[in-house]
Amino acid sequence: MPINILMPALSPTMEKGNLAKWLKKEGEEVKTGDVIAEIETDKATMEYEAVDDGVLAKIVVPEGTSDVPVNQLIAVLAQEGEDVKATAAAAKAAPPAQTPSAGAPSPQPSPLRGEGAAQQAAPPAIAPQSRPAEARAPSQEARAPSAPPVPTTPSPRRGEGGGEGARTNGHGAPAGATNRIFSSPLARRLAKEAGIDIGRIEGSGPHGRVIARDVEVAKSGHGLRAPGAAPGAPAGAPAPLIAPSLSDQQVRALYEDGSYELVPHDGMRRIIAQRLTASVQTIPHFYLTVDCDIGKLIEAREEINAAASKDKDGKPAYKLSVNDFVIKALALALQRVPDANVSWTDAGMLKHKHSDIGVAVAMPNGLITPIVRNAETKSLSAISNEMKELAARARARKLNPQDYQGGTTAVSNLGMYGIKHFTAVINPPHATILAVGTGEERAVVRGGKIEAAHLMSVTLSCDHRAVDGALGAVLIGAFKALIENPVMMLV
Repeated sequence: MPINILMPALSPTMEKGNLAKWLKKEGEEVKTGDVIAEIETDKATMEYEAVDDGVLAKIVVPEGTSDVPVNQLIAVLAQEGEDVKATAAAAKAAPPAQTPSAGAPSPQPSPLRGEGAAQQAAPPAIAPQSRPAEARAPSQEARAPSAPPVPTTPSPRRGEGGGEGARTNGHGAPAGATNRIFSSPLARRLAKEAGIDIGRIEGSGPHGRVIARDVEVAKSGHGLRAPGAAPGAPAGAPAPLIAPSLSDQQVRALYEDGSYELVPHDGMRRIIAQRLTASVQTIPHFYLTVDCDIGKLIEAREEINAAASKDKDGKPAYKLSVNDFVIKALALALQRVPDANVSWTDAGMLKHKHSDIGVAVAMPNGLITPIVRNAETKSLSAISNEMKELAARARARKLNPQDYQGGTTAVSNLGMYGIKHFTAVINPPHATILAVGTGEERAVVRGGKIEAAHLMSVTLSCDHRAVDGALGAVLIGAFKALIENPVMMLV
């Protein structure tokens, strides 16, 4: 039988990808492990490796195609002994989108270079066609929904409920049950992760179907029925909803036609908008600011860089930046204050053993946060060289998922832009993020005398669910002690 090659899900948030380039042509032989295509996600460009031997009989989706849904057929591979022309002809006649039938498991995407075994074994994202309400309006996930319609209980039909199967509801109850709950697979997963009974959530989708944005609203305590209440029962009195943002039409109406150019959002900008909106709406932020005297750090940096060995071309083995010291100091501070090296979950606190520091890197149309793993164990020169390599790959969109997923905290440094002070938005699942301003000479009073000192303002954003005020103060105090006395980073 021919082998269908499908658009893989390369990250938990990916619904569509861009087929950047085919590295094999129709009729070419393909071996297991051969890189056959490059796929752009919202964050990186990934290499697609073949997992079977055969001949590339038909390319269904040409290179340069944007917004290809996950699990859509992109090519067909003819196995040994099969007629390549017949396989190609059959692919032309087949529908382009291959989506799982109701109740059937989704096909596994082919593993990509750099992905871990756990990621290869994870089930792929459900194709957008399986959950039409969300697929039609992905950018509306983060906005407060309009008033939901009164749910009805339609007669059971095959495929209703977003792939739940023809005979069961969202909980596996018989289709004829009175309290049938219609919900999308994504909504059920999000509700389970949040510890919310899906049956208590008011659905705003077709026929009262619960979709992902309903779960996000339910997390804030809105749109929830009383425990045990049947679907269709009125939800409890909610707190005031966040005011909805202006619609596209309302915004455009404020400006004259021809006075602006509409630049459509790419996948990265949409994901950034959704994640940061969810962060500020669901994470109770508070901020702690201190001024750090980095005079000793500047002197140590100059001495260390001057002592760096050089290769035959005169290039130094390393060149430390202030940011390298910041990463190391924050990593050690988290080890000294382990109660702050955590991630919040509804079930309990994840207390991390290592300091995995994400570092915000600006790139065209957005930013990404590659991670320096086990930063507390690495030398300053190792951190410096690793960050240069990660930043270069980030700007070239060549990061692998394990390069930017996870982490225990992050650093956002705008000092090189001359920014003195700012606050950063926490990137879940982190509980903190450190905003670093520019280092500059300022007048300070010491012993009753005004002196010049090289100061740098830093602000720690904390998730108050996981890090209380006093704990955050201890953490930023530990960071200040290390950054002001860099020799302590070597002990």
